Order: sequence, then structure tokens, then C-alpha cells
Amino acid sequence: MPYGSRLAAMMTRRIGRECVYTPSARLALYLALRRWCRPGGRVLMSPVNDDVILFVVLAAGLRPVQAPVSQWDGNIDPAAVPESTWRNVDAVLTTNLYGLPDRVVQLGRRCDQLGIPLIEDAAHAIGTHVDGQPIGTFGKAAAFSLSKHVAAMAGGFLAVEDARTRRELELLRDDLLTPRRLRDDLATTLRPLARSTVRTLHLVRPVWRTMQRLGLLERDAFRMALHAPRLAGSARHAPSLAAYEPWVRVDLHGFRSRHGALVRGQLELRMTLLEGDLARRRAGVSLLSGTTWSTPALRDRLTHDGPPSLFRVPLLVNDRDALADRLVDHGIVTGYIYDPPLDDYAGAEFAEPSPAPEAARWFASHTLPADPLTARRIAAALTKEGATPAHPPLSAHLPAADPTTTPPTPLGH
Repeated sequence: MPYGSRLAAMMTRRIGRECVYTPSARLALYLALRRWCRPGGRVLMSPVNDDVILFVVLAAGLRPVQAPVSQWDGNIDPAAVPESTWRNVDAVLTTNLYGLPDRVVQLGRRCDQLGIPLIEDAAHAIGTHVDGQPIGTFGKAAAFSLSKHVAAMAGGFLAVEDARTRRELELLRDDLLTPRRLRDDLATTLRPLARSTVRTLHLVRPVWRTMQRLGLLERDAFRMALHAPRLAGSARHAPSLAAYEPWVRVDLHGFRSRHGALVRGQLELRMTLLEGDLARRRAGVSLLSGTTWSTPALRDRLTHDGPPSLFRVPLLVNDRDALADRLVDHGIVTGYIYDPPLDDYAGAEFAEPSPAPEAARWFASHTLPADPLTARRIAAALTKEGATPAHPPLSAHLPAADPTTTPPTPLGH
């Protein structure tokens, strides 16, 4: 029986596609890029994305091409991508940022016209649908993350169209897995419990501040250190996951460790609780979407489809960096801030710059990702801190705004 087949079957039943179990979404994404993209190819992607994803693309021997994005959700704006760019890309990688869906119908149509694969990064988007169809079923393949939705801090899937492709990818995955170690399995199992205990005992602030002072955090800023000379040297070995492992492993050192029965059993249990988790997320999204900091893209989606089960709710605020630091004093650590955009962060040596970078820069610098599972605490803290909503400058370089209504007032006002 293939490794992780019981977990894969659970996900297959959920989305209706053949699934490969992987220790992480980043390994799943690497498998997809290796399967559908030839080394040297160019991949269109959003610059508002985790830096780990940039390094996964580089590890696959590919050139990341940064796309213009919507100023309201940070996802690719297909209409703003120049024709010259469309003619020179070999694949499109979505983000579904924070769970807000990419424009997958338009992107899929364009990919079909060009004869190139659409690969969905659905790490934030378990439970997200477009026109009733699950995200992760629009492209050739989709990478999912369990750690984003069931607090497991491990586990992922690669969803594909047919059983034959699944079997091919299982063999490729097995070649990339590192041997299981009991110590790592115990750490993977206990880590979520430790994090939950810290939150329950209201120790987030002292623990976080102590880790900052002791230099125990892998990132000194929102982005990890680039180490450009060493990164450039790794290109000689691409495609090679091992050559890029110092970057790809950040925040998840066991991203390709073979999980034993202990970890997989815990993940199976957590997956049975997924529907309850998604319902709680929808409730939190509903609350936060009614605040003055909510992005119009979310309010528009709420009007048409009801509250989505987002991984994070993108709130648009002024003085975001200072505000995020002050929220630690309220016991709220804000993660998943993708600033600066990848082309500004990595430079032209490692990523082709966006032809229209202004929207990405604005969105990345004003977005405060809020956990919908703690929506009331976050809304109360932002109100107490006097957080003010951010509005993009009027500029011909920014894509047109989505239709919106007048923003509601903050919670409690």
C-alpha cells in the first residue's frame, strides 16, 4: 500500500481528485513543478507570496515571473498581464492568497489557449470554492497544506487528474523523502500541542518576546535572509531540492521527512475535525468582513457567496508594521505577512520583475492577516489600538478596483 494512502483517500473523497500524500505542501508543489515544467521554463506567479514558494520554483530549475496583481487581494490580475508575458511563460502558478481564490476560470482559459499547465497552490484554500467547484480542481495539479487548516504543523497533498499520474508522482515523492526518525515524529506530534498550551495559558506575549531577544526566530523580518551569493551558486545544481534546502526548509525543517504511523494517525484524527474548523473560520470571516479594515474583495465575495472559510482574513490598515508589533502585547502574533513583494525582495537575478509592481507593493505593505479563529480578540485589539483603514492611492498604474459598497464601521462603533 502506498505511503500515506489512507490520508490521501480522505482528501480524494473531499475534493474528488486523485491525491498523493506528502509531508508538506511545499514538497507537493515541487513535485508538480517537476512533473509539468521542464528545467529552464518560466512560471507566472504572484509576487505577494511566501518566499519559500519562490525557492521551491528555483529549486525546480525554473524562472519565477512576477505578475501584476489585484490591489484588493494580492492574486494575479490576468487582464493586467502583458501579451508579451503571456507568450513567454511555460506555466501559471496560483496563490489563492489567504484562501481568497485566484481568478482560476480566466487563468485556466488562458492556459488552455496557450497549451501550458495551470498549477494551483491551494495551501490556504481547503474549503474554498468558485462557482461551487473546489479550488484545487481547476488546473493540472494542486498543492494543499494540512498545517494551515487543522493546526497539525505537518502534512500536505498533491491533487491530480488521474490515477496513472498519481502513481507516477508517488514514485517521485518516495525518491525525495528522507528517512523517518522517531525523535522527529515525536516533535512533530508534540509541537501543535505545545503551541495550543501557550495560547491557552495566555503566554503568547512572553514566549514570543523571549524568542525575539534570544534570536530563536528563523526570520528577523517578514522575509528570510536571501544570502544572494550562496543562492546564485545553487543554480548550478538545479533542478535540485537538496541544493535549495537551506531556503525551502525554513519554518518547517521536516518538509520532506517520511512521517511514521504516529504522525499520520494524528493527521487522520485532525482531518475528521476539518468541517468544524471550516465552520468556525466562516463565522470569524463573517465578523471581520463587517469591520472597516476589511478588503472590498472579501465583502464582494461575502455578498455573492456567503462567508468563505479563509485561512487568514486580509485586513487593510495604516502603519501595519508598528501595529503588528503592538498586537503582540495583546497576545496576537501576526504571521504570513508577505512584504516586500518577491521581485523587490529577490531582485532581477532571481525573479523577473512585475511590469506593474505598484499594486503588489501597496497591498503587501498594508495587509494585516487576521486569524478568523480569533476574530473577536483581533477586532477588539485593533479597535483599542485605534487602527485606521488603508485605502490605495488613486493611480493609473493600479488595476481598477472591484465593485464595492461603502465600508462598514469597525466592530463596536
